[in-house]
Amino acid sequence: MPGVLYGRELEARAIVVLEPELRRALTGEHGAHAILDVVVAGEKKARPSILKAYQRDPARGGLLHFDLQVVRLDETIHAAVAVTLVGEALGSKAGGIVAPAAREVAVEALPGEVPDQIEVDISSLEIGDSLHLSDLAAPKGAVFLDEPDTLIVTVTPPSRALEEIEEAEVEAAAEAAAEEGAAEGEEAVGEGPADEGEAPSE
Repeated sequence: MPGVLYGRELEARAIVVLEPELRRALTGEHGAHAILDVVVAGEKKARPSILKAYQRDPARGGLLHFDLQVVRLDETIHAAVAVTLVGEALGSKAGGIVAPAAREVAVEALPGEVPDQIEVDISSLEIGDSLHLSDLAAPKGAVFLDEPDTLIVTVTPPSRALEEIEEAEVEAAAEAAAEEGAAEGEEAVGEGPADEGEAPSE
C-alpha cells in the first residue's frame, strides 16, 4: 500500500508497506494513536511516527493511501481523539434521546500521552441536560484545544413530547391570532356606524 512519510526535519518521501502489517500495527492497544517505529529501506535508525491521515476505498472499504508523520517523543503534537459515551442517561430511561454533538475533540499532548479516547459519563443526565467540553476533565498529560463551550452531548425530549409541544404552540398561536382578529373586528364595527350616522351640516 502506498503512503508518504514526512516530518519537520525530513523531506517527504514515498513509501510502501504491506497492508496487513499496517492494519496490525494500528489495531493494537493504542489504535490509530499508536507510535510506529518506521525503518526505511537502506537505513538502520527507526523513526517514531504517527498515522496522520489515510484514505479508504469508498466501495470496498480497504485502505488506499496513508500519511505518516515523524515525531519527536519529547515534543507535543496535536491530535483528534474520539469521544466515547459511557453509561445510560437517566433521561434516556425516561424516554429521552441521547444526542451526541461532538464525535471527537482536539488535544495537545506528547506522542506517548495522547489518549486513545475521551470517555464521557452520561449516566446522570436528565432530559434537557447537556455536557460541554468545559464540563470534562482533560486526560493526564493532555490539554483540550477546542472551545470550552463546545457541545459534547445533550439529552432531548422524546419525539412524541416534542410533537405535542409543537402542536400546543401552534394551537396557542392560532388562538392568539383569532382573538386579535376578533378584537380588531369589534373596533371596526364600533367605528363604522358612528361615521356613517353623522348628518351633513346644513
